[in-house]
Amino acid sequence: MDSDQWDRRYATKDLVWSAGPNRWVEEVAAELPPGRVLDLAAGEGRNALWLAERGWSATAVDFSAVGLDRARSLAAQRLGEHADRLRLIRADLRDYEPERDRFDLVVIAYLQVEAGLRRRVMRSAAAAVAPGGLLLVVAHDSDNLAHGTGGPQDPAVLYSAGDVAADIERCGLRIVRAQPRRRPVESGPRDAIDAFLLAGRDETVTTLDPRPRRP
Repeated sequence: MDSDQWDRRYATKDLVWSAGPNRWVEEVAAELPPGRVLDLAAGEGRNALWLAERGWSATAVDFSAVGLDRARSLAAQRLGEHADRLRLIRADLRDYEPERDRFDLVVIAYLQVEAGLRRRVMRSAAAAVAPGGLLLVVAHDSDNLAHGTGGPQDPAVLYSAGDVAADIERCGLRIVRAQPRRRPVESGPRDAIDAFLLAGRDETVTTLDPRPRRP
């Protein structure tokens, strides 16, 4: 789906996704001290907003103007005088390159794209993780198509935690956990299967730029 298609989807209802954070984002970040977070493919900003409510300085990036407008409106309602904790950037991840070694937490939740683009985004995200920081990737797992429920039905945009681990190899991150995880779905006959990867950069390590150069 391109940005226009997502704009139309977000315009059809008040919230496409839940108002609260993704369950895996909440699990990982609930006990972390506030810092700087980058939320890539942020959509309506649910994860970035939740983190901003908890004191984080959040940067949310998405290519949907409608999704980001909704995040801006929600920030005004939920953050009040602290609405400036949420910074919104409209950008296509094909072109966006975050600052290196900048963020204490980088979140990518359900970015379902073809493998070449996925690898480029994952490596840029890994480069953005500051010393002592974490990268969290959650996606519809490849096994979800046959054994789970919901999510895209195109195997070309599904992937595993192992795929992400391979994407960020030699990016200076240590894999903390890489596994499929089951997520209960109220409307489905069986659980969804998510790819879950958590990786961290040691305190003393800074990155060489691992992103592929463009001609």
